[in-house]
Amino acid sequence: MCTSHDHEHEQCESAQAGAGRRNFLRATALLGAAATAGVALPGVAEAAPNSASTKAGWRPDTDSRRFTLAVMPDTQYLFDGPSIDKAPIEASLRYLLEHGKDDNIVFLSHLGDLTQNGAVPEFAAIGEAFRLLDRRGVGYSVLAGNHDIKSSTDDQRGASPYLDAFGPQRFKNKSTFGGASSDGYNTYHVFRAAGREWLVLALDWRLSAKGYAWAKDVIAQHPKTPVVLTTHELVVDDDTLSDYGQQLWDQLIADRDQIFLTLNGHYWPARRATRKNAAGNDVHLHLTNYQNRYFGGAAMIRLYHFDLDRDVIDVETVSPWILGRAAKGLNELERQEIELSGDADRFSVGIDFADRFAGFDPVPVRAARPASKMVIPGTAAYWRFESPVTGTVRDLSGRGNDLTVVSVNGGTLGWSADHHPDQPGHGSLEFTGYKSPLKGAYLRTVDGAPLNSATFRDGYTIEAFYWLPADWNASHNAWAGLVSRTGRNGSVGTVTDDPDEPLATLSLSDGPGPQWAVHPLNQQQLATNWGDETDPEIWWHLAVVNDGRHTTMYVQGCPVARNPHAPAIGIASLGRPWLLGGYEYADKIDQILHGRLGDVRIVSRALPVSSFMTR
Repeated sequence: MCTSHDHEHEQCESAQAGAGRRNFLRATALLGAAATAGVALPGVAEAAPNSASTKAGWRPDTDSRRFTLAVMPDTQYLFDGPSIDKAPIEASLRYLLEHGKDDNIVFLSHLGDLTQNGAVPEFAAIGEAFRLLDRRGVGYSVLAGNHDIKSSTDDQRGASPYLDAFGPQRFKNKSTFGGASSDGYNTYHVFRAAGREWLVLALDWRLSAKGYAWAKDVIAQHPKTPVVLTTHELVVDDDTLSDYGQQLWDQLIADRDQIFLTLNGHYWPARRATRKNAAGNDVHLHLTNYQNRYFGGAAMIRLYHFDLDRDVIDVETVSPWILGRAAKGLNELERQEIELSGDADRFSVGIDFADRFAGFDPVPVRAARPASKMVIPGTAAYWRFESPVTGTVRDLSGRGNDLTVVSVNGGTLGWSADHHPDQPGHGSLEFTGYKSPLKGAYLRTVDGAPLNSATFRDGYTIEAFYWLPADWNASHNAWAGLVSRTGRNGSVGTVTDDPDEPLATLSLSDGPGPQWAVHPLNQQQLATNWGDETDPEIWWHLAVVNDGRHTTMYVQGCPVARNPHAPAIGIASLGRPWLLGGYEYADKIDQILHGRLGDVRIVSRALPVSSFMTR
């Protein structure tokens, strides 16, 4: 712990330790928990002896892309000579056990200053508290703060009560324990979450030359593993490192891209910093410490909820000890401290994990798949664009539904190697449509193509990949068709809606969002499926599936909400061409796509999601 006056942080010396402690996870919300990362919290809640979770053990879901890392900063005031009180820390540890399954808690990291004086009785008491986790096999890491050892020494200090209580021997049977430096003061832990390994480096109060060499070697031996670095002192204020923190940055962090998050305590209040490393990537550095708050921080915990699908870490800070006392009535300070909701304690950190880790563990590019693999039974047409269009685009289904280019006012089609990551063909066409004056180019099926007269009475699946540029504008680009069938709606009989709409169009609204509007054989009007808005500069997969009775639209393999329930059988036809990238109104080209179009496939039956081109 370190006292703080007027926001000036001074390092405190103590015979056994000394350094301020903060809730280390606040600044980097995303790595905070990772810093604690190491083992999967097993699982039974001891705080509530009668709870179901207490009776039935659990293990984290190591494949789920949502998981939680728990962090506990300085607890020294609870273990201070004659005033030892284990209740708050035991409440926090039991809370983790009770909520381990629901929150998929995978690891706990303590940030140092476990005790005030580094004395044997103090370590005996906190060591007994941590047996709550030991008995359940929960993975966790600890490290020495300046109050846990003689603060004027580094990791070569030799024997100490800290090492007796929390040395490598304590962790040797844990599945997440990776190893320790020869002196025993530095450890590393590896846990699995989101289908991969994560490494937590728990570093001593002060690293020696040997300590730095050991840490560098650990990282080198795990070249593809993201690293959360935990230590007692690093960040001292917003965007500011302490002198020792700067040394850690210069000698260890800056040149090792795997370290994406650091967590430390020692100072208060909670702060964070973000710095660019030598690879040009952000490193989130978080300071977390609550020892200056009610009841010495009451063993408050920070929860880092990782969500790799949303590319975010949501962070919250709670006091399980106070939560557990709520039923008995809380005093004024307890009501204020039960949960912290300020910007420094409850926040979200956005991280594109795949991009951030690409420098040391790039996501393999999915190989292109042969066209023959995509021509499944019932395929009516399949087009892909793996090279610039110079003439006819062949229908790879072999059914003769070839495409030709139609230019409007001198417009042309471009080509790009860009594609949806799960697209079978590696390439896409670039359409540059513009509404007024109308200009661009699109594709149409040749006259006499079998697809032109197909009515799909028994069902169909239409799939397409598309991407829109940042300059897509609803005024000039809305309602262009990705895939459409020409022919006026009103030309197949009496209709109750707009007779000039085409018989079928998979278009992009002014959102932009996908819309499938089709004239079924059993209706006198268009049946419409509406998708939600889709962001530009992102590749999307779209599928429209009709099972012979009902039509469902899928975006990225997920059904949309606005799918009509009325029976819709087949697609009305006048024997006219289909268009890619074009949309007709009143039998005239009215709009041309502005964006990229990847593989397009039409199958004359309903496909399950498991058979989409993305699979």
